[in-house]
Amino acid sequence: MLRAIFILALLLPGLGAHASNFPRPAALEPAIQFWIKVYTQVSTDQGYVHDDENLAVIYEVVDLPPGASREVRNQKIDAAIKRVRGALYSLGRGKRSGLSATEAAVLASWPQETTSRTLARAAENVRFQTGQSDRFKEGLVRSGQWKPHIRSVLAKYDLPQELEVLPHVESSFNPFAYSKVAAAGMWQFMPATAREYMRVDQVIDERMDPFIATDGAARLLKTNLRVTGTWPLALTGYNHGAGGMTRAAKAMGTTDIDVIVRNYKGPAFGFASRNFYASFLAALEIDRNPGRYVGQVAIDKPTAYDVVTVQEYISAQALARAAGISIEELKIHNPALLAPVWQGEKYIPQNYPIRVPSAQLRQPLTATVASLSGDGRFSQQKPDRVHRIAQGDSLSTIARRYGVTVSSLMAVNGLRNHSIQAGKTLLLPGQLGREPLSAEQIAITRARLANEQPREYVIRSGDSLWSIARRFKVSTQQLVAWNDISAKKPIQPGQKLKIASAG
Repeated sequence: MLRAIFILALLLPGLGAHASNFPRPAALEPAIQFWIKVYTQVSTDQGYVHDDENLAVIYEVVDLPPGASREVRNQKIDAAIKRVRGALYSLGRGKRSGLSATEAAVLASWPQETTSRTLARAAENVRFQTGQSDRFKEGLVRSGQWKPHIRSVLAKYDLPQELEVLPHVESSFNPFAYSKVAAAGMWQFMPATAREYMRVDQVIDERMDPFIATDGAARLLKTNLRVTGTWPLALTGYNHGAGGMTRAAKAMGTTDIDVIVRNYKGPAFGFASRNFYASFLAALEIDRNPGRYVGQVAIDKPTAYDVVTVQEYISAQALARAAGISIEELKIHNPALLAPVWQGEKYIPQNYPIRVPSAQLRQPLTATVASLSGDGRFSQQKPDRVHRIAQGDSLSTIARRYGVTVSSLMAVNGLRNHSIQAGKTLLLPGQLGREPLSAEQIAITRARLANEQPREYVIRSGDSLWSIARRFKVSTQQLVAWNDISAKKPIQPGQKLKIASAG
């Protein structure tokens, strides 16, 4: 009978959702309340030391030094975890008198009837969760910019409106978000998944475009529902994969999310996957009742855009001049276009929807594009610059030869490490037609940079390369080059960046 119910649930979307698309099982309530606290009560300069499985158990709040390096923050977190774990080991051996302050606090975190055996086992489940209250509030503000579009896309695909809050969990509605595992954009697509729904290459990364990525996210969620049969599983599948959730439901013999979260021990079904649905319900609760949790919030209004889908290849520089706006302004509103377009190495591709705020235009964008002369509109894309890897080549030697950074080489080729293979071809960053620099030219360039005495900026919570570049009126590419970092790797509070002149 159970097998029949399970099969029917997979065939009939929504069957496992009871009276609502998004049920709130009582068993998940401690987790939901935990995430409400994370999103509203502790900032990114704080966090909870807590039990990995029973989220009703929070041992202590840790305050992290604002602006400190990741190493310093981690040292404080590790010390707190070690302190709590030590207390649990003592309590697990039966200690109940002469308790230290930490031991007393840890014991009080559990119900009175908790056994020593449970406490000993809990010592292996101590975890730290960084707070998100500042980011969540910023996300509430930003959400007003994107929610009208998200709602229209959800309606287009006949999907529940509640899904509009998912970016709170993924990125805090930050279109420029980039995770340490290479998920990108407001909807945090991984590259492989994204390529099923949008274009991701060295010229365009449509994950970064909130309009295009929203359409992709809606289609992915609709697919997840078709595969898994319930919205709790479909949403968890956004993190763990729809196939993974189908296997989990089959292993547990049920589509009930609370049973799966409690009991499923499949590969890669870790803390993030187990808590994804609960964190979504928490975000939904806060989003629908912001005054109760975060007070008054001034929500952004959507920007009114002129949009033109170009039929030819367009020079970004020529378009900016014709529109009377800066290249940086054009870049802000078209984030899917990557560095080669803004540096003039590539044209804006055919069939790309260019967006410019209507208020910044002297005439309709269609007229501006139509007015471009022959030096702004082209029938073909600029060819790639490439280097065929020879025996003995390394990324360092290739970078020196062409006067580029190793990080820019890695970024344009999507490399995760320095391993390269002779006979393969590398794409080269830099201006088209630029010849390799001589050793003398490289030395001169380094000497000039060394004499610039760049300023030093300490990264703060909430900073991004884009926001820092905008503050100092430089490009993200310059920041990457000056600091030999990758634009695809997240920056950390406390990390120092060199800021040279924009020239």
